[in-house]
Amino acid sequence: MTRERLNREAALERVASEKWDMVVIGGGITGAGVAREAVRRGLRTLLVEQRDYAWGTSSRSSKMVHGGLRYIAQGAIRLTWHSLTERERLLNEAPGLVSRMGYWFAHYRHVFPGRFVFGILLMMYDLLAGVRDHRFFPKPEFLKRIPGYRNGELTGASRYTDALVDDSRLVQRVLDEAAADGALCLNYVKVESLVMENGRVTGVQLADVLGQRSLKASAGVVVNATGAWADRLREKLAGEKKVRPQRGSHLVLAPGRLPVSEAIIFMHADDNRPLFIYPWEGRTVIGTTDLDHRDDLDVEASITSVELEYMLRGANAQFPAEQLTRDDIISTWSGVRPIVASGGAVHPSKERRDHIVWDNDGLVTVTGGKLTTFRLIALDVLKAAQRYLPTLDPRDTRAPVFRAVPAFESTYPASDLQRLKGRFGFQTAQFLDEAKADELQPIPRVETLWAELRWALRYEQVQHVDDLLLRRTRLGLLLPGGGEAVFDRLRQICQEELGWSDARWQEEETRYRALWQAHYGLPDAPVLPKVANA
Repeated sequence: MTRERLNREAALERVASEKWDMVVIGGGITGAGVAREAVRRGLRTLLVEQRDYAWGTSSRSSKMVHGGLRYIAQGAIRLTWHSLTERERLLNEAPGLVSRMGYWFAHYRHVFPGRFVFGILLMMYDLLAGVRDHRFFPKPEFLKRIPGYRNGELTGASRYTDALVDDSRLVQRVLDEAAADGALCLNYVKVESLVMENGRVTGVQLADVLGQRSLKASAGVVVNATGAWADRLREKLAGEKKVRPQRGSHLVLAPGRLPVSEAIIFMHADDNRPLFIYPWEGRTVIGTTDLDHRDDLDVEASITSVELEYMLRGANAQFPAEQLTRDDIISTWSGVRPIVASGGAVHPSKERRDHIVWDNDGLVTVTGGKLTTFRLIALDVLKAAQRYLPTLDPRDTRAPVFRAVPAFESTYPASDLQRLKGRFGFQTAQFLDEAKADELQPIPRVETLWAELRWALRYEQVQHVDDLLLRRTRLGLLLPGGGEAVFDRLRQICQEELGWSDARWQEEETRYRALWQAHYGLPDAPVLPKVANA
């Protein structure tokens, strides 16, 4: 199965000329999952995204494929069970992309939860997952594995496992699977309005953001999988708003600062909220916050100084000798989660993470839920869509999300091959065949290969530099200055693959630098009040 470069103009002609069974709005993990499950059932499926794939929540999550221990404590047993079942499925289907990792929780004298209570929680967690890998480590053994951790009154720590992922690459792989089965997926295509006939939705009016072109797509059913933006389309039909956007922010530390080999969970002294310190892509990440997000959803979310100081204060309390400061942070990211509001004055971190599906006259809206359960969310969407597509069978066939990677011969080091298979799946052999020998080398200070940049530009609908450095790869988060050290060579590759002129490159570089500084760099330091002389 050979990947071919998308002809965008021809694809747009198809959008308007074909009759689609399903139009999916939203190119995050939920929309990608819906398209994947729809097209495998024979539906003529179109997916459109008004920005870039995974531009919203799905590139700015905590990168965790997990059940969520706190959901058990909230009584969400079914959600936890589904999440853990899907976690195990993803670990089996996408090795190299989804990786099992240890998680630690330290116990202190006279501090809840202690070893016994936490152990019961972990027994339930393992039971739901169908594995048994939790264990208690006495203080000396724990400190050997996590040196420098706060040890006053420490009795030991519990360890269990969950998983970690590159979230935007997960989205891309699911989209690749959908496209391989016949789905048409297009980014930078915006839904301007719903098309109504006889009181029900029969299509969408679209705008090609790049070409300033309007077109209409007809459909048997329209799926609104726009996450935190879901109310915008649904409110026109339902007359209500149900999404409570919540911001979660993260810090990425410079290499060598607070190196950890596994994740650590701790309760912040300020408000007893759980935070994580964990390794990701060769860096250490601290996160996340849970705050109501009241800013414009069309503007990229950004961390505030209050959030930054909150997380530094929490991490420094756990590792007192480190004394992390703003100077140790190379990047940040903030995402907006689509939480379904329960009503009342519930603290953001206490809201449930269940997804919900509504049907309003041919517009099937889905929001909420977790990255981990995208496949099950998609099946629930198909159940609602069956009303408009009578031949659709939405039952769970338990078919793999990802097709197996075909066997092939390669001289590429076996120790590194698993990572490439995780990112490119069934396309890995083609990736290696097309890669230039001198581009099968990692970019300095990261694992990303130069060839990954060229592949993304050639096949993954990159339209802007931020698409490439913040989502197709994560160089903008992993390298200082958003990856400015690669700009000279990147310019050459972009000009070769996309035909950009010098002027276009300069425009893109200027745009990217401003965007990165505003939304992925550090916020301005708070201005301290002047103290009057005594």
